[in-house]
Amino acid sequence: MNAIDFDTWLTYWSAPHLQANAMILLNIVGALLLGMIVGYERSYHGRAAGMRTYGMVCMGSAAVTVIIGYPQYWFGGLLPLAASADVTRVIQGIVTGVGFLGAGVIMKEGRNISGLTTAASIWASSAIGIMCGAGFYFAAIMLTLIVAATMIWGSYMESILPSRQTVEVVLQFCPDYRPDQARIAALLNRFGYRVSESSTLISNYDNQQEWRLILIAAHKTTVSIADIAHDLQDCDFLSGYQVAFARN
Repeated sequence: MNAIDFDTWLTYWSAPHLQANAMILLNIVGALLLGMIVGYERSYHGRAAGMRTYGMVCMGSAAVTVIIGYPQYWFGGLLPLAASADVTRVIQGIVTGVGFLGAGVIMKEGRNISGLTTAASIWASSAIGIMCGAGFYFAAIMLTLIVAATMIWGSYMESILPSRQTVEVVLQFCPDYRPDQARIAALLNRFGYRVSESSTLISNYDNQQEWRLILIAAHKTTVSIADIAHDLQDCDFLSGYQVAFARN
């Protein structure tokens, strides 16, 4: 194949090639729109990964997948043999690569983990793009609606279903004070929480102990963390405390 031959360049602009390019373009534009629909919910809630991120992930997945269906047009169709590729390996590479992207939005601060929903939805948007590239348009649209509905109304469903709230409490005791586990447990039980098993972390700095505890609500209706903080402030054996919701 002569790379500087004018007829070689014209091969890339032949009618069959233009038709294939038009079909590829429709696939990636459709995938872009579907990905942006999923990403709108994240943008609405102020997440770092929004419509642009989801749209590009979905579009890129569709683009890589759809070109596998046109091996006869690769490199202008001038190769001696038609190019071929294993579709399953391409999909595997997409899913693995997007998995690394999703891992980048997962943040761990102490015992709180955030970004799992964003990571999972980014991974799902790549699946939408793959389905668009493979020609499963109806299924891709339905998957988009299902993912979007889950992200929008999933938290509401979680709130109305029976569940137990978890709270992380950091107790800083006065110097030389020896905390009694039974007394601390009784104090926390008064708030409607119990200490999670194997969750206690005890530190000691200059004869001053610090306890980190994960509390699980004993009932659906519990005391708010503001009320917990108010009662802890009245404990004369504490020099400091910290109360926060535990997400993991």
